[in-house]
Amino acid sequence: MLTILLIEDNADVRENTAEILELANYKVLTAPDGKVGVQLAEEHHPDLIVCDLAMPVLDGYGVLHMLNKKSNVRHIPFIFLTAKTERADIRKGMDMGADDYITKPFNPTELLNSVESRLKKAASIRDVMLSGLNGVDSLLKMVSTDQAMNSLKEGRNINRYKKKQSIYQEGNHPSCLFYIIKGKVKTYKRNEDGKELITGLYNEGDFLGYSALLEGSTYKDSAETMEESELAIIPRKDFEDLTSINTQVMQRFILLLANNVAERETQLLGIAYNSLRKKVAEALITVSKKYNPSSSAEFGIDISRENLAAIAGVAKESLIRTVGDFRDEKLIDIREGCIYITNAKKLTELSN
Repeated sequence: MLTILLIEDNADVRENTAEILELANYKVLTAPDGKVGVQLAEEHHPDLIVCDLAMPVLDGYGVLHMLNKKSNVRHIPFIFLTAKTERADIRKGMDMGADDYITKPFNPTELLNSVESRLKKAASIRDVMLSGLNGVDSLLKMVSTDQAMNSLKEGRNINRYKKKQSIYQEGNHPSCLFYIIKGKVKTYKRNEDGKELITGLYNEGDFLGYSALLEGSTYKDSAETMEESELAIIPRKDFEDLTSINTQVMQRFILLLANNVAERETQLLGIAYNSLRKKVAEALITVSKKYNPSSSAEFGIDISRENLAAIAGVAKESLIRTVGDFRDEKLIDIREGCIYITNAKKLTELSN
């Protein structure tokens, strides 16, 4: 059962609205003011929030502002209830990230249609990262219904790459968003001496190249395939049109960007301060988490030793020697060149 948080200071409106939603088979949480509403949102993570605009203690604008500052609740669909009909008031709420507004007095059908529409759109956006290229096209179809963008779902170009083939180079200007249909891709930086540091690993179902698009800058690193790969090409204009008309899609890419920044900071701190053994152990764990999310014991890391060394930020010879030590300690096994982690817990907890 989906949960809706209703924030409304008028007791009669609150009770009547909650009853309508409960009759439609939603679980309803209620708050008499914005401050309590924010607390309930953080505690229960509802599927949707319906919020009055004019309230004491903390008004609807304040509620939305507070939620937007919290990463765990900022993506919840948000509908304003308002007696104000001035365009400036409505525009302010939408600019802050509200998904819809309902003007009081409203009828039950209007409320339920808005709730159902926002829940469906939120579910579609959540699924897009998990359902492959078809999920991307489904999202584009959904958006294009309202925005007359039917061309977005037609004729998606697919580029095929050989192993170790360049996708883009550091310093280039982005012209498209990449979506990995098949294969593995790395992003990396290389210093003047030719030493390489891998800055990101990407797998089937991942988007690639969105950082430069979001920042309006050139690529900060280079991208190259680690095996034969197929990438869907989404033109820059399509990406910009999509993110400009759908704040939830933009927020999703911003979250991905933030996660990438956090992961890179952790990696760089590890390279700076960890011992050789710890660096190699974390590189193995990182690759396993990325390409073996189900933690299957049969998964073998078949990435080249050069790439593993570039992930760990160590010399290839040092990595090979350390991997051999891990095998002798029965932390890993090596069969036909593939590395199999046999004691992930001990490898993860390896001290400096």
